[in-house]
Amino acid sequence: MNKKMQKAALPLVLFCVLQGLLPAASGGTAVYVTNSGRRYHRETCSSLVRSKTAISLSDAVRSGYRPCFLCSPPHLDAGFPQQAAAAELYRVNKAGRNGAALASWHDADLTRMLEAEVIRHVDGDTVGVRIKNPPGGIKAVETIRMIGVDTPETVHPRREVEHFGREASDWTKQALLHKQVFLAFDWELRDKYNRLLAYIYLPDGTLHNADLVRGGYGHAYTRFPFQFMEEFRSLEKDACEQKRGLWGD
Repeated sequence: MNKKMQKAALPLVLFCVLQGLLPAASGGTAVYVTNSGRRYHRETCSSLVRSKTAISLSDAVRSGYRPCFLCSPPHLDAGFPQQAAAAELYRVNKAGRNGAALASWHDADLTRMLEAEVIRHVDGDTVGVRIKNPPGGIKAVETIRMIGVDTPETVHPRREVEHFGREASDWTKQALLHKQVFLAFDWELRDKYNRLLAYIYLPDGTLHNADLVRGGYGHAYTRFPFQFMEEFRSLEKDACEQKRGLWGD
């Protein structure tokens, strides 16, 4: 290819890279991080307004940075350990037929999930688990932050115990502590505190995350997208209309 053709092709290549149309990137690809965030971004991401530091993609992944869900930055090829580990997890956003997202939390398959025991209770939406046969990238003992629900605070170092927080915390403790559970995942695997983000299913198919919202023990947490957002919003609306839990008089 002569220089004139190379110059003409460059804009197309750049467009494909930005749109995520090219194959997975190599570890030396440059991505960008902020001074305080825990995600890596494309150079043009709106999250980089306050600060922007270039870093190689492989260094970003090894340092614990996760891809931004707004700008969809490049990822490492499938041979990289973190990618291989993620492939072994049951993710509801691509667990259906031919890799489609599940339409409802009722459609989840417990037989494909990680099996665990709840060994520690933190509050209404956070517990500690011991995972049976954890895949690579997942520790045997992890802290789980439940996806899609936010219960009133009871253990925040700078906040007082919030209304209905004790009830929500006690209900989760009674329902889950020392119980066998099954873990399903969504788009994001961890939060900024490095806790696993998961749906917690009981052996009878009950989804505890959904039950918290249905019972009025917490709000549907819609700040970040998740696969069952509309179902959870509907559960919250019903709990509010029926004045359950924190929605009561």
